[in-house]
Amino acid sequence: MDPAYLNPRTGETYPLDEPRWRAPDGGPLLLTPLPGITRDDIDTATNSLWRYRAAFPAGAAAAISMGEGRTPLLVRRLHGADVLVKCDFIMPTGSFKDRGTSVMLSLLRAQGVGAVLEDSSGNGGASVAAYAAAGGLRATIMAPASTSPAKTVQMRAHGAVVELVPGSRQDTADAAERRASEIFYASHNWHPFFLHGTKTLAYELWEDLGFEAPDNVIVPCGAGSNVLGLEIGFSELLRAGEIAAMPRIFAAQPAACAPIAAAFQAGDEAAAASAPIAPTIAEGTAIAKPIRLREVLGALRETEGGAVTLAEAEIEAALFDLARTGLYVEPTCAQVLAAFDKLRASGAIAPAQRTVLVLTGSGMKATPRIAGLLGIS
Repeated sequence: MDPAYLNPRTGETYPLDEPRWRAPDGGPLLLTPLPGITRDDIDTATNSLWRYRAAFPAGAAAAISMGEGRTPLLVRRLHGADVLVKCDFIMPTGSFKDRGTSVMLSLLRAQGVGAVLEDSSGNGGASVAAYAAAGGLRATIMAPASTSPAKTVQMRAHGAVVELVPGSRQDTADAAERRASEIFYASHNWHPFFLHGTKTLAYELWEDLGFEAPDNVIVPCGAGSNVLGLEIGFSELLRAGEIAAMPRIFAAQPAACAPIAAAFQAGDEAAAASAPIAPTIAEGTAIAKPIRLREVLGALRETEGGAVTLAEAEIEAALFDLARTGLYVEPTCAQVLAAFDKLRASGAIAPAQRTVLVLTGSGMKATPRIAGLLGIS
């Protein structure tokens, strides 16, 4: 059966020949399950995530690629334990978002989309602006008016039109949805093609580890695109008979904004609505209303993983502990080291297990914030 858009909440499907960013009922879309690939399907001549193009829903689409993926997997001894560190901040625009953007915009261009709209206050907007430029697409990025100019300069440099929206990050998302009738909404939070870019993280870890799955993967989690990408990718490998079992997926969130963790720990999706929302240095995961909450919770439960919340001081300490091993990353992704400590302390992760910490964003994206933590004006 040909792949199709899937409304996971109703089971309805829609053909891929028409660009869509959400279901007719307003809910988020996924794609129908794909069969996955084997190691023989890898295009070993391609040194980017497009080596896994056979796993994409439209694998023959002309790639918009700048060499994204194939990021280093390092062995580090951190806080007295050996751990694997996946350096997904080593990407063309400095964040893991390039995985999703490369695949999403390539497949949308193949569907005939020539102009795209994105809403973002940072990494997503920079990534969409860059890949739109590389692919000859026009891009409009809507961002909160409070966004630091340092974050919008890159978007403007790539030629994107940047529109600043008064109010909160949620106000910007709402404004973008209203604009979706005028220009195609290629949202990294909404579009299912984006998840088929982030799933390449699973394929890469499988190849990195000699065609085996790790025991555990810990990722920073805001909207959950890496959680879902990992679940999709490893599920495909399981269906293809390439791995024996799914790794456990753990989501790390700041305690100041942790609706997914609140719902997971309560065992009740409704608990997300009452989770406290406050400013956090882990701003890349500060998503108050994750669109795919139900699906992210399902992925965490089905893989027997979990969700961990971190205090601001724990995130800051992890940031500098990583930096002092040579890994300069955003506070957002430093959460994974603090989460690793908590999971080991609770016994959820055993020392002998292979655990991967995914570092998702370069510290260069957050230098003003890190300078403030260091007391540098």
